[in-house]
Amino acid sequence: MFKVGSQLFTTEGPRAVQKLAGLGFDIFLDLKFHDIPNTVAGAVAAAAKLPRVRLVNVHASGGVEMMRAAREAVGSGKSRPALLAVTILTSLDAKDLRAVGMLGSPASRAIALAQLAKSAGMDGVVASAQEVKAIRRACGPKFLIVVPGIRPAATSANDQSRIATPAEAIRAAANYLVVGRPITAARDPRTAALAVAQEIATASAQNR
Repeated sequence: MFKVGSQLFTTEGPRAVQKLAGLGFDIFLDLKFHDIPNTVAGAVAAAAKLPRVRLVNVHASGGVEMMRAAREAVGSGKSRPALLAVTILTSLDAKDLRAVGMLGSPASRAIALAQLAKSAGMDGVVASAQEVKAIRRACGPKFLIVVPGIRPAATSANDQSRIATPAEAIRAAANYLVVGRPITAARDPRTAALAVAQEIATASAQNR
């Protein structure tokens, strides 16, 4: 699956999704909608109409009514994309949260937001690997958990604070991993991608 984020979507718009879909790839549309319920509902409805979009997300901090509006807008058909709520960005630590008025650890806030997302009808959340096990206990085995901030051993953390290796995220029982700069910024992206895929495969086999 390809992740189409805000940078690519701002540059190319829906054409980027259509081109990737035309090549046979499914899409994680990572635009992290966060606005009033009516506006988010319209954005999610438009996203759901794009070809081969399997995952689309909103910010859980937008609140229950916003998430409920998004859930209604995405529809109920079997082919609809799964709707995810972003909990706490992996670039934020406890100090960053205090600066914006959020009390508690990133883990405690992520778990609380995941529970709020589930109550609003979300299919899952985006959260760091450090919170996966607790969210799984709180929200159940069928709740999707997408983990960004993936950094293979010996690669740079960049601007991420709460990171994990691919194997660590798989062992924590993540459903999907988001791997960006370790591949896109690598000297040999193909080799980097194959190495990540092999680490995921090995960890998945060990988890069975």
